[in-house]
Amino acid sequence: MSRRVKPPKRGVTPDYKFDDRLVTQFVSCLMKGGKRSTAERIIYSALDTLEKKSGQPALEAFHSAVNNVKPVLEVKSRRVGGATYQVPVEVRSDRRTALAIRWLISYSRGRGGKSMAEKLSAEFLAASNNEGGAIKKKEDTHKMAEANKAFAHFRW
Repeated sequence: MSRRVKPPKRGVTPDYKFDDRLVTQFVSCLMKGGKRSTAERIIYSALDTLEKKSGQPALEAFHSAVNNVKPVLEVKSRRVGGATYQVPVEVRSDRRTALAIRWLISYSRGRGGKSMAEKLSAEFLAASNNEGGAIKKKEDTHKMAEANKAFAHFRW
């Protein structure tokens, strides 16, 4: 592959129910084994449950949950001399969203509950209230970056 030209970013098409690109991205990350219709059914039922539990529109609660989980800083390993330093760096916006989605899905899967839709809606509700496993992961990431800010001058 050529080192000069980066391939263009492909746009994400909005989903058919909410007409939202973030929902489509979430469905794609939730999907296992190419079963998109199953992933869509899970997320749509999770959003319906979330709307009933939170009392606000499903899409609004979903967006607030994802925005609350998005990290601002993370650490990257940087080798200087013989030592490896954990250097804090700002997270790009597209990676920020991807990390938030990944964390929400992984902590939903680890949750106790009957179905994946129930687990997902519970994690969305917790994240929109700034609590839950995904929020804890974000705070841990920020603490790690804060603890290693002495090595910020190694940023490249």
